[in-house]
Amino acid sequence: MRTQAVAPTTQLSRIKNSLRKQIVAGVMVEGQKLPSERELSELFSTTRITIKDALISLETEGLIYREERRGWYVSPERIQYNPLSRSHFHQMIREQHRIAETKLIDVRTELAEEEYAKALELAVITKVHVIERLRYIDGRAVLFVENVLKADLFEGILSENLTLSLTGLFREKYGYETKRSRFDVIPTSAPAHVAKALNLAEGQPVLKICRVNYKQDGELMDCEFEYWRPDAVVIRIDSEK
Repeated sequence: MRTQAVAPTTQLSRIKNSLRKQIVAGVMVEGQKLPSERELSELFSTTRITIKDALISLETEGLIYREERRGWYVSPERIQYNPLSRSHFHQMIREQHRIAETKLIDVRTELAEEEYAKALELAVITKVHVIERLRYIDGRAVLFVENVLKADLFEGILSENLTLSLTGLFREKYGYETKRSRFDVIPTSAPAHVAKALNLAEGQPVLKICRVNYKQDGELMDCEFEYWRPDAVVIRIDSEK
């Protein structure tokens, strides 16, 4: 009779399991700072390299997150995000009994180049408005958004309150309804300006969502690039919402 082989337990997996159990059991609660990498290496009698590997693995699972130059923290529960939903950010967060906040980072008008021109399918030189916003959930910056608008469709928009829902502004000020959207979801690394805003190290993993929007007559009017902290969100597609 054959006995099933049991995979050996590595030091790395033991450390991960131990920290995971502490979090699941509530010994370490959301928002709580973990001991430093040096303290953890002493606690588990191992190298800081092994500790860092374990922490990065737990970060990938969404259990912890890191703040540049500050350390590691226990992650709050992920927000459920359905890209097909027409709910704006603040409504989505409020419905999940969390607190949302939006801060305007930068606005500018420029000629569309490279990624912007490609997303907007531009064949001629075109001016665009770029609106950069930083979004918070329960006081933590988790989402950096770049909205890129065809300037000739949105005259005067930069003088409006851009911390509010742009979808609502499009409808109320310009009469535009978003009737179709296309999404690309791309795990990637954080560009320098995004990393700085989200308090990440440059090149740290982020979840990038590119959304292209068409108004009621079928014309492509704007696109947005969302950069999420990957521990903060789970994508849930529900065609009924």
